Amino acid sequence: MSGHEFQSFFPESGTVDMTDTTTNIDDTTFAELRQLASRYPEARSALLPMLHLVQSVDGRISPVGIEACAEVLGITAAQVSGVATFYTMYRRRPGGKHHIGVCTTALCAVMGGDALLEQVSEKLGIQPDETTPDGKFSLERLECNAACDFAPVMMVNWEFMDNMTPDKAQQLIDDLAADAEVKSTRGATITSWRAAERVLAGFPDGRADEGPSAGEASLLGKSIADEKGWAAPKGGKS
Repeated sequence: MSGHEFQSFFPESGTVDMTDTTTNIDDTTFAELRQLASRYPEARSALLPMLHLVQSVDGRISPVGIEACAEVLGITAAQVSGVATFYTMYRRRPGGKHHIGVCTTALCAVMGGDALLEQVSEKLGIQPDETTPDGKFSLERLECNAACDFAPVMMVNWEFMDNMTPDKAQQLIDDLAADAEVKSTRGATITSWRAAERVLAGFPDGRADEGPSAGEASLLGKSIADEKGWAAPKGGKS
């Protein structure tokens, strides 16, 4: 290999901090975990949303949360841990009140994503996969948000922040730090990462229709087609 080695941007993706046994999981959480399991013909299919629920309660994938999921589903803790450590959307360490993600894949990188990540990291004083000492922010390097028409893209608690610039990123963090109202570009008003995790678990907060769901760039093709009277050919027998 002559000194060359693979560089991973997710060095801790395979570990859960088993030494931190603190938890907020209670009887209500267990009842909600069972509720999620009951929604599926095969209870084990509920594991992903159940892990999101654990994060909404404990702010991370906790050892107690792993054991709780295993108990409800009748599987081993090792099986739960294997799933929890496979996906980067599940945090191995406590996340911040606001989880900021910066996309640095291809197009976003070309449009300034790498510079944005460096700027946000410097402003928060943390590296990706870390959380600020006050628990206000955590940071993640994201690999494609499927929003290339709005590059470069950032996310706050999984809500889109489109067409970002260094000035916009600076103002965004200042507003979040001051607990000012922040609205996503195509989505709801920002609440908290834990609240977003609860929604991902399958407990709607009633804000699904808040804010626009599509932007001008995504609708450009339809607008041109409408303007020119274009339509897809009607199906028929060949």
